[in-house]
Amino acid sequence: MTSPSLSPRLCSALVSALLVLAAPLAHAQSMVVMEIRGGSLKVGETIDGARVLNLKEGERITLIGPDGKTVSRRGPYSGPAAPPAAGESDPKAALAALVANRNARTSSIGVVRAGTDSVKVPNPWYVDVTRSGPRCLQEGHQPALWRPTSDAAQSFVMFPSDRSWRADFTWQKGEHAVQMPPLSRFEGVTTVLVNIDQQEFAITINIIPKGIDSTAVLTAWMLEKGCIQQADALLQILSTQQPGGNVQR
Repeated sequence: MTSPSLSPRLCSALVSALLVLAAPLAHAQSMVVMEIRGGSLKVGETIDGARVLNLKEGERITLIGPDGKTVSRRGPYSGPAAPPAAGESDPKAALAALVANRNARTSSIGVVRAGTDSVKVPNPWYVDVTRSGPRCLQEGHQPALWRPTSDAAQSFVMFPSDRSWRADFTWQKGEHAVQMPPLSRFEGVTTVLVNIDQQEFAITINIIPKGIDSTAVLTAWMLEKGCIQQADALLQILSTQQPGGNVQR
């Protein structure tokens, strides 16, 4: 009695399946939506990197991977959100890529030339109000307003660009940061003006959605938004942990 033979089509299917199983492991990463124009996705949403995106003309999306790498897609586009990642990510390579991105960003926005990157904040969530520029803030939080020196008491005033409210503050001698009370809800992008010793600084607050606590993702987000001081503080933390690690406020 002879054994039944497999059909050529079934043989081809089995060979293909075996080749897939034998190939180097590749997996789709979870990607966080940082910017979106068009479509149904929302900023801060996490999607599978293998998800097929169908972007029309004029639509675009920017995603951040768990290692801090960003991927941008512009319509017309139909394909996976991100290419598959082979094997485990290399923490050192991820950190090096973020540092390279940081240096490229500071050069492009003129931070190095202005010398503002030399002022380091000790906490990534401190908002330096003694110079103009973008700052990042987690959704649902009020900013801790920071100054680099604390050798004397110092008063300052903050108000939004539409002058809808005003807040008066005083740093006491020896005090670097003062917590802002819930006078206003910060949403999306908000510009506030700060007056210190008759000097006025424009601070643009960029909101990072709730639920994003990966240090690498937060660092990449801050770099893309130009929050260089805060990103530098996160890079210091990232240098001592895995790219997928979380940072506590």
